[in-house]
This record gives sequence, C-alpha cells and structure tokens, in this order.
Amino acid sequence: MTVEEASGPAVEVWPDNVLAVAVFVSMGTQWRCAGSGPYGLDYNVLPTVMRYVGVKVEDEQEVFDDLRVLEDAALGKMQEKR
Repeated sequence: MTVEEASGPAVEVWPDNVLAVAVFVSMGTQWRCAGSGPYGLDYNVLPTVMRYVGVKVEDEQEVFDDLRVLEDAALGKMQEKR
C-alpha cells in the first residue's frame, strides 16, 4: 500500500481543530496494542509531541480533549474493519 492509498481523499480541517489533528497525525506511531488490536494512544509521549507540534501550554487541555475525540473515532473505525 502506498502513502497515497493509505491517506485517502483530502479533507478540510476547521481552523479550531488544526492543532488537535496535527497532534493526532504525529501520534500515528504511538498506538498501544494487545492481541485484539489497538486500544488507545500512548499518552506518555504526548507532552513531547505537543511541544514539537507547537501547542501552547494554555491550549494543552483543549487539544487533549479534542485528541481523545479523534482517538475514539479512529478506534471505532479500526474495530469496524475486524
């Protein structure tokens, strides 16, 4: 599978969600997995990822809350495929 195939069609990201989506994409290799597949992101690396993406300290809680929504939606999609 190529990157283009895995990426799917382009989507518009509302300005309020840009940081959360950037963090989510950057966390793409940080899924915790068990025998039944992924079950959540590894939050241990989240502070470092947020810093690299440029999340301001005062925005961390909002970005984290939005990230959890993205994580939940992604887990739902991954479970559909099983």
